[in-house]
Amino acid sequence: MRHPFFIGTIVATAIACGQPAYACQNPNDALNTSRIVQVDASNGPMYGRISRFASEPQFLRSKEIVLTFDDGPSPRLTRSILATLAKYCAKATFFPVGRMAMAYPQIMQEIAQQGHTIGGHTWSHPNNMRRLAIKSIEKQIERGFAAVAAASQQPISPFFRFPGLNDDGRALRYLQKRGIATFSVDVVSDDSYISDVEELVQTTLSRIKQQGRGILLFHDIKSVTAEALPQILEGLKNANFNIVHLTSKFTLVPNQTMHERLAKKLKSKTKQTATLSLAGFQGTVRVREEPQLRQTAPPVTHLAPERRKVELAKLRAKRVRNLIETIDGRAWTSIIEHKKTNAAQPSETTN
Repeated sequence: MRHPFFIGTIVATAIACGQPAYACQNPNDALNTSRIVQVDASNGPMYGRISRFASEPQFLRSKEIVLTFDDGPSPRLTRSILATLAKYCAKATFFPVGRMAMAYPQIMQEIAQQGHTIGGHTWSHPNNMRRLAIKSIEKQIERGFAAVAAASQQPISPFFRFPGLNDDGRALRYLQKRGIATFSVDVVSDDSYISDVEELVQTTLSRIKQQGRGILLFHDIKSVTAEALPQILEGLKNANFNIVHLTSKFTLVPNQTMHERLAKKLKSKTKQTATLSLAGFQGTVRVREEPQLRQTAPPVTHLAPERRKVELAKLRAKRVRNLIETIDGRAWTSIIEHKKTNAAQPSETTN
């Protein structure tokens, strides 16, 4: 079922955008890309173990990681991160905030041109969407996606992440109807709370090695992340971890009214000679591949889960204990909703 504001289902044959992850100028520096995982988001699946709700089974194998970056873009820091990713030939998934994308459209276009996957992270990053009315939640989601799509100037993926990882059942049901996959995380780097580069490197590598695999959370608005990322990727390479590049089977079609309004605003702001109309999100997105590299392309794994009921995760107490042991309970206890009579809402966190 598609939301009535959106026109049709857009099929994309691309398994990646831009240059393939394995096309590397410095192959000796590269982190191996073991697989491309193509997600069919039609039924709104959710991935990642840090969630109050039931998610899809783990799709990553031992020593496979997915790199993700939230809250950007930021000109200096995002560009530094892009340069590091390019050096290690690693593709990541970016979850930009809508108003940040509108502020720095050129950076969004650079992310897209370098072949990374782009999703959405709301318009203004409300830390606890559970406190919002459903109409406000829908507007945050849709305006965020419309802004990111307009700024990127090309189709983006129907991938979403909750600010602060504070997921909400009403929002998940809306995302299901909308055909958007939700991505939580498996490993938190804590770069929002660690300011020392060496501490961030050691904390991140320790947690990844302890978990053995997972979706990893960073922020491309943190200077400590930009500084620590080369050492983190080098550590992952030395420990024989592999990158998995997340891609989507379908491209996202933004809300038409929001997209046109934001694209017009961007055109006026940047004095561009042309902007991508909604029609640009239709048709087939093709991969620009170099013929000599096709035989070395990573294998593709297709994920197309059936729609599941949105419900609280079973064995939640066990998951909570494991989570606290993994991340020292620091800064993330707000994702645990204590259902006590007359209890206050959990405190907000910044993601």
